[in-house]
Amino acid sequence: MKKMFKSYLAIWAVLLVLFNVIAFVSVGWTGQEKYTSSFWIGYVSITIAFLGQLACTNYALKNDAPDRSFFSLSLFSVGRMGLILTFVFGGLCMLISTMPYWAGTILCAATLAFNAIAVIKTAAAGDMVIDTEEKLSQSTTFIRSLTVDAENLLSAAKDEKAKSSVKKLYEAARYSDPVSNTALASLEDEIDQKLSSLTETVNKNETEQTVRIANEITDLLAERNRKCKMFK
Repeated sequence: MKKMFKSYLAIWAVLLVLFNVIAFVSVGWTGQEKYTSSFWIGYVSITIAFLGQLACTNYALKNDAPDRSFFSLSLFSVGRMGLILTFVFGGLCMLISTMPYWAGTILCAATLAFNAIAVIKTAAAGDMVIDTEEKLSQSTTFIRSLTVDAENLLSAAKDEKAKSSVKKLYEAARYSDPVSNTALASLEDEIDQKLSSLTETVNKNETEQTVRIANEITDLLAERNRKCKMFK
């Protein structure tokens, strides 16, 4: 992302220089003063839009997380569209040097305000969705971990009776509600403790103990799922 931003910065600088060259080297309309208040209003607005686009791109590319790439692209696109719109309306003010200063000010200010609101909304929406995804990922850790542990125990179990009970546990974990809740903490802690005991009995090949503990965990999972439905 940093390398991408450096490449973008080079392009941005070239375009800014080109804009300034065109703005000050080009001649105005014959018989009309070029550097009027309308010209400067358009020039300042476009320069602000250039700086705003640079800030948007920096914010969009500063995070290397892959899950932010989609929202970074959206923010970059909104900033680019804002630059284009400001360039059109600001350029209009620069070209029509006889435009009243109040008309140019309102036109450019409204364009910049619209662009700023669009950028803020896009950034806020992206951060909100990403935060929600991160919280959801954290809340599903328990069941995912339990499913993996049960699958490993299923592979480690040697006795058919023990393997059958662990398989039921694995299936129960696999199809359990993946989203945890703070109200389930004590129940999930109990499941964790029993899972540790189950691991010991499987490793020691203690069939009866394995069957008993596996069934207890399966029952606890069923209770957890019932409470999950109740909390929704």
